Amino acid sequence: MKRLFFRLLPSLAALAFAMALPAGAEPAAAKLVADKSQIVFVTKQMGVPVEGTFKKFDAHVAFDPKKPEGGSVALQIDTASAGFGVPMSDAELPKQPWFDAAHFPQASFQSSAIKALGDGKFEMAGKLTIKGTAKYVTVPVSIAAAGGNYAVATGSFTIQRLDYKVGDGEWTDTSMVGNEVQVRFKFTLTGLGPL
Repeated sequence: MKRLFFRLLPSLAALAFAMALPAGAEPAAAKLVADKSQIVFVTKQMGVPVEGTFKKFDAHVAFDPKKPEGGSVALQIDTASAGFGVPMSDAELPKQPWFDAAHFPQASFQSSAIKALGDGKFEMAGKLTIKGTAKYVTVPVSIAAAGGNYAVATGSFTIQRLDYKVGDGEWTDTSMVGNEVQVRFKFTLTGLGPL
């Protein structure tokens, strides 16, 4: 039996890695409550702030707030779900110059390190991938209890859209659409564990 266990150990470790869980650790698995969560992006069009949202996304959260360094967060975003709430703009966003959803249906974030800063605040470093381009970002996150079994994680960070080729061709002109994009999120989670 021991021999069988040791033969299986590398496979088990690989499985744990593939699930973005550190081998030998079992952080609390939390579930994203999608209808109580949001991802907002704010850009400037001719100097005027314009707010859009992603309507479809999911997250795998394996995270113990008491031992954050052993946790991980993996986020998948449906790029075709991006919209400003304006039909003409919303029809353009999935197309090639912007998110090119036909070739890149998902954007993603995969954490590589989580650090506690105290008072429910954390710092998550990881890889953000959009249109096949991956860049490392650091994301500040605040987590607060929200009654019952709920917790709410909020935060914001800024990216440069041209780093990810979002807005190709004529849209590289940043006087029309600004390069800086602020991303804000609110994720409602269940089963996160005590803060």
